[in-house]
Amino acid sequence: MKRHALAVSAALCTTLLCSAALAQTWPTRPIRVIVPFPPGATMESVVRILAEPLTRSLGQPIIVENRPGAGTVIGVDAAAKSAGDGYTFVSVANSFTVNVTLVPKLPYDALKDLQPVGLMAKTANVLVAHPSVPANTLKELVEYVKKNPGKLSYASFGNGTTAHLAGEMFKKQAGLFIVHIPYRGLAPAMADVIGGQVNMMFTNLPEAVPQIAAGKLKAYGTTYLTRAALAPGLPTLNEQGYTGFYTDSWYGLLAPAGVPKEIVARMNAELNKAINLPATYDTLVKRGLDPIPGTPEKMGEHLRAEIAKYAKIVKDANIKID
Repeated sequence: MKRHALAVSAALCTTLLCSAALAQTWPTRPIRVIVPFPPGATMESVVRILAEPLTRSLGQPIIVENRPGAGTVIGVDAAAKSAGDGYTFVSVANSFTVNVTLVPKLPYDALKDLQPVGLMAKTANVLVAHPSVPANTLKELVEYVKKNPGKLSYASFGNGTTAHLAGEMFKKQAGLFIVHIPYRGLAPAMADVIGGQVNMMFTNLPEAVPQIAAGKLKAYGTTYLTRAALAPGLPTLNEQGYTGFYTDSWYGLLAPAGVPKEIVARMNAELNKAINLPATYDTLVKRGLDPIPGTPEKMGEHLRAEIAKYAKIVKDANIKID
């Protein structure tokens, strides 16, 4: 019994020493960050903004790899199944927590196969439509849709994304019938709304503002409870009678479960340092993003709260994968 206990103790010490040694030498080669969306997504912009200062502080290149598909499941699964050596991370958004309820038989366990590193930023969403939609205010839009049930469609970045959930929440709260058209990312979805192939969508505010200013889209309201700093002239849905209507798009970083805690702590520290650099912070804010640095524990609490929140929304609104 004593020999067994000593062997277990020695093995544990060896593991801890190896982890500590690995953390001290890490990184020695490029680090991959998987973005589970196609190019052009807000998430990719956030990751690329932070990649430059992270590359400088870590002394190794940050390689951004787009792995879209299946409402982000493909990219997240690739990270979950990668080696726990600290050279693969994955950026996630609201869809990561929505998929826990929405997607049957996920190929990974969201809370066991991955671990939080830290949150990065968030942004408001905005309801926009093609200029041909004959409604200039939210009230007029609701009245028009009610007179034409099922004739209008809304695009999303994919099943389980904030664009999808916001659309379903709005339909339920306003009592509307609008057809959901899921896309493989923000860029193709917005392109089809601008082109008139789809009537409307909830999208991320930073990407929408230039299109609204150019007259390519008309806006009906943003989704924070108070007006967004990037578009103070746009009223919120909350102030237009849809009390409590709130959605955002947040972005965070996860690591495979096997990555040593020492490496996660180092990556979190460098991530927070990058976010808080004045030049980086200002760049995020000017693009309509609210920086949200914090600890892995804070992100873990956020993930659990979001999973519970979206589970209720999905079930109450009977949201299905289209």
